[in-house]
Amino acid sequence: MAEPSADKPRNAHPDSAAAWVAAAGGAGFLPGAPGTWGSVLAALLAWPVASAWGGWALLAGAALACVAGLLAIPPLLGEREHDHKDPGWIVIDEVAGQWLALAALPAVTLSGWFLGVLAFRIFDVLKPWPVCWADRTIPGAAGVMADDILAGGLAAAALFLLHLVLPGALAW
Repeated sequence: MAEPSADKPRNAHPDSAAAWVAAAGGAGFLPGAPGTWGSVLAALLAWPVASAWGGWALLAGAALACVAGLLAIPPLLGEREHDHKDPGWIVIDEVAGQWLALAALPAVTLSGWFLGVLAFRIFDVLKPWPVCWADRTIPGAAGVMADDILAGGLAAAALFLLHLVLPGALAW
């Protein structure tokens, strides 16, 4: 029998609670670029949360997504828990990182949200240091989550600096 792909859920059906959490309600199973789908879903969900309760609520949401990912991912990785492979369909890490990035915005605006998603995706895909370090060295669920948290932190810093240098850039 062939070994299951690391890009498909292991030790769980796609409709299991752990797979549902890890795939962010199914966004990770959408075709094409699951990480981008996870980021878009996160941004759409973040808009009303930030509008109602502000950036602190997004930080709390990012922390909750981290905890949920750390609990849901290990049984899905199975014996690969010690690998450094980040299965593409697991996108709860994108939700956490995206919410962290968006929490840095001074206000809920269309330009800020667009630049927030763009910045996070750039840091997540290009993986500059320390994102690449986390991706290559931290195994298991912690590694799956850590690189996206770092990408979200870099995106948040970039958005904060953009706001300091060009305050109007995030205002429309």
